[in-house]
Amino acid sequence: MEVKMDKKRKAKKFGIIFVGVIILAGLLLMYTGNDALVLATQKKEGILTAEQVKLSFESVGGRMIKENVKEAQDVKKGDVLMVLDSTDVDLSISRMETQIAQLKAQIKSAGGGVNISLAQADTNEQQSFRQIDQQRAAVESAEASYQNCSLDYNRKQSLMECGAISRAELDSATTALQVAAANVAQQKQLLSKLLAGSADTGDTDSLYLPTIEIQRQSAANKMNDVEALVQQLKGLEVQLKELKVKKERLTLRAPEDGRIIKILAKEGEMVSPNVPVILMESSRYYFDVYISEENINKYHEGDEIEAVSVAGKKKVMGTIRLVTQAPGFADLKMTREKGQADLTSFQMRIYLDQEDGILPGMTMGVKLR
Repeated sequence: MEVKMDKKRKAKKFGIIFVGVIILAGLLLMYTGNDALVLATQKKEGILTAEQVKLSFESVGGRMIKENVKEAQDVKKGDVLMVLDSTDVDLSISRMETQIAQLKAQIKSAGGGVNISLAQADTNEQQSFRQIDQQRAAVESAEASYQNCSLDYNRKQSLMECGAISRAELDSATTALQVAAANVAQQKQLLSKLLAGSADTGDTDSLYLPTIEIQRQSAANKMNDVEALVQQLKGLEVQLKELKVKKERLTLRAPEDGRIIKILAKEGEMVSPNVPVILMESSRYYFDVYISEENINKYHEGDEIEAVSVAGKKKVMGTIRLVTQAPGFADLKMTREKGQADLTSFQMRIYLDQEDGILPGMTMGVKLR
């Protein structure tokens, strides 16, 4: 009987001790902040995600003639993914190149014509100067002949008055004088015609000849026509560049390193401009965590932070790219037993540096400061 009483007392004693331990552990968790709720606010985890890129042919469409990649294939920046038929663009480029070649020939011909006209004007000017010099000499010769005839006439008139010569000789001198005067007038008229209204300064090379100036202006007007052709050529060259850019866009290349997730258009199909044809997973990895407003001031966009993979505990550095208010479902609901109010949560997006062994779909965690 006494043995039974001892066992009962021992069991009762152990029961009291066990209940005390439980109560003590609960109190410790409550007042030291080590319950599940507090632990959840100290460590945050998120699923690692790769940014997806929708690839399309920019502003061009047509029939796809080459599908160069398969789903789940890794690609590098610049790799050819798809190619559209370029027959129409190639024909347009050839036609434009022909037009440009023809226009260049026209410009060369017109420019050569202008140079010839200017050279001809210079030649005509020099020829005119020499003709003027010759005509000026002819005027001087006619004037000298007139002076001789005038002296001969005066002398014979004096002899006629003295009866030393006959009337016929005086008439002959008179006729010669008149012919000489007419010759002077004719030579001066020819000189005036060569001067074309310019004042005769005596310095032939400094003369301004309107006829020559008109020739030069005509050549200058032709140069304006050449300039118009040059501007037309520039317009065609711009169109040619646009066609070449269009042809380049018919080849879809990878904008960055990544992995092909899904191919939305198949070889032989007609593809519309700016319509996605490939879904690619980029090499930019990120994950989101939600933190309470109590900790938000400790983190800023651009800060570096260490993340740890749940699988393998692999550490990798990341950069905070986004800090913004999270949707209402992520708000932190605090326990009323601890007398705390609900807290608004903020979304923090962390981009990770590339690291071997870190793949999309992994769970990544960060320890809050």
